[in-house]
Parts: sequence; C-alpha cells; structure tokens
Amino acid sequence: MRKVFWDNPYQKSLSTKVAEVIGNRVLLEETIAFSFSGGQESDKATLNGLPILASEIEGNLIYYTLEEGHGFCPGDLVMMEIDWVRRYRLMRLHFAAELILELVTIKLGLEKIGAHIAETKARIDFIYDRNISFIFEDILTEYNKIIERDALIQTGFSDYEGQRRFWQIDGFAKVPCGGTHVKSTREVGFVTLKRVNIGNGKERIEIKLMDEL
Repeated sequence: MRKVFWDNPYQKSLSTKVAEVIGNRVLLEETIAFSFSGGQESDKATLNGLPILASEIEGNLIYYTLEEGHGFCPGDLVMMEIDWVRRYRLMRLHFAAELILELVTIKLGLEKIGAHIAETKARIDFIYDRNISFIFEDILTEYNKIIERDALIQTGFSDYEGQRRFWQIDGFAKVPCGGTHVKSTREVGFVTLKRVNIGNGKERIEIKLMDEL
C-alpha cells in the first residue's frame, strides 16, 4: 500500500482502486488518509462520498471501516477525499509539538510519557515533580527563532521495509516520526504554551497555534 500522505501531505484527493474488502473494512492500493499513530489523530475522509468511520493499521497496511452496505468490491475505482482544513491544522500542531518536545528534552532531559495531537491543540506529558512552566520563556524564545528562520523540514525513511520515518531540520539530529509534516518551520507558526499538573509527579504542556486562538 502506497502512503501518499508521506509523499505529498498536501494532496487533498486521490483516485485509487480497492485492493481488498472484508465486510465493512476496505483496503486500498494507495491512500492519502492518515491513520492514528504516534499520537497524531486520524484524518477525516470519504470514499466516493461515503464517510470513513474508522481506520486500523495492520502491519504496513491501513484498513478503513465504512458503513454496512457500502457496495465496494476489489478492483473498483474510488475517489478518496480528506478534510483538508483538519489535516493542515494537524500537520502544523504535530510539528509544533515535536519541536517543543525536542527543546524541552535538550533543556531538561525529561522522559516523555505521552503525547496527543488533535485539531485544536496538542499535548505532551512528562515525568517531572516541578512546575514545568519556568522553562516556557526560554523554550518559546528558541522555538520562535526556528520558526522565523523558515527552516526546511526534511522527511524520509530511516527504514523502508519497516516503514519507519524521520524528520530533520538544520541543527537537530534526525527525529523518528511517522506523521505528516508541513514543508518549513515558518509554515508551522507561533504557539502558546500552557502548563497542566496531572498529578503523581507528572506535568503536561498544552500547545495551541496562535493564529487559531
């Protein structure tokens, strides 16, 4: 299965063929609809106008769940379309969260214990027994410099067979990541940070895009 969302994350529609049908689950030859992975939420998408209700990753394949009676058969030509507004917000927030995580790791060397990238905000959770907001000013200063630099965001395979991906910008080592990315840091934009204490020696950083507030 060719994952076009890696080759061209800006592609909004795709003509492809049905490869397999198992009840209300459909496998396609190619796809532009990202399925939940690494904390990034799934795209909302349709096949010939029918809503995709869910998706599941099995090995290197993605199966899409449709309503019963969808009528698709192997070999059928179908048109997939994604909710582009949602995808673009996810792409921007995803990289914002990745960059904030890298900067926090450099500053404090903390252990990440969770992350989630939704359409309106992202979050990263750490094991830490102090109020983490004391580093926000320094982190945002560094973050903003990288955004203003308009650095190229490079992506690719670190392991093609295992479908392992990475991103990289100048000044950073390759970061393992299989999500969707924008082309440059300026496109990500500026963000706000909010500290949330989630108890038991754990801290959360919530990230929102400033132009979406």
